[in-house]
Amino acid sequence: MSKTVTCLGLIALFAGLGVGGVSAAAWPEKPIRVIVPWAPGGSTDILARILGADLSKRLKQQVIVDNRAGAGSIVGLQFTAQQPADGYTFLMTSTGYGFLINKANVDLVNSFTQVSMIGVADSVLVVNPHLPVNTVRELVALAKKRPGELLYSSSGIGGFPHMNTELFKLMAGINMTHIPFKGGGPAVVDTMAGNTQLQIGSIPTVIAHVRSNRLKAIAVGGPKRNPTLPELPTISESGVPGYQSQIWFGWFAPKGLPANLTIATHAAINEAISSPDVIKRMDEQGATVEKMSTAQFAKYMESEQDKWAKVIQKANIKGE
Repeated sequence: MSKTVTCLGLIALFAGLGVGGVSAAAWPEKPIRVIVPWAPGGSTDILARILGADLSKRLKQQVIVDNRAGAGSIVGLQFTAQQPADGYTFLMTSTGYGFLINKANVDLVNSFTQVSMIGVADSVLVVNPHLPVNTVRELVALAKKRPGELLYSSSGIGGFPHMNTELFKLMAGINMTHIPFKGGGPAVVDTMAGNTQLQIGSIPTVIAHVRSNRLKAIAVGGPKRNPTLPELPTISESGVPGYQSQIWFGWFAPKGLPANLTIATHAAINEAISSPDVIKRMDEQGATVEKMSTAQFAKYMESEQDKWAKVIQKANIKGE
């Protein structure tokens, strides 16, 4: 077998397995629904639509993005976990651990089949243009002068902006007040309106608003400067040493997805994120393709849940 195996080749290879009574050769025979547990306009929603458009052509069936936001992603996660594991309902989500905070009976390790890693993106610290700060050091100084007065928006309790801003607060030794929304899009709109002053969100969520000067970007949260915003320093080098926060994007199925469909879906997604058009469109959004095997992705999810559970405990984050 050649080194490059096409999606169709893998589907044919596993057609005769009939695992769980489902033939991968026949799949998909109807539209596929992808649940995004965040509101439209956030980074996960944007990338889900980019990937869904490619998969629709690749699989010759419509891939429909279905936003089911609420409770820090718990609404969408619980809904997806209750669906049949038949290859027609999937979940695309990103860094967010509201279920760990609210003790929900669903989580990304035990409630789902981990199908595929898709990519990663740096976080970026943005402020309302009227906030009188231009650097991380100035923001930290202002927050120390006005403890609890600065309001930061997030996509919801346990979402990426919430978690990485709490990490920022811990490492900078400051206090700011959290204002949660049902997704990254509404949270960004609130910061642009000036009702909240700042957010540490993902680059895909805010990049268009930074370019239009409706938000002011101060620093990125990755380990090095980001090529999408090359003029910005990292948070670590500009006032909070050691700070690092990147968002991951992953594809899941309800627990018990047959092995042949897991393999076929993983192959289709890997082909999609290898497409020059998808790579280009993700790059324009500040996201980078990241490939893993299903086994590697499952291990990564375990390590991520463990990492953020410790942050939740240390920061004493509570559900609201």
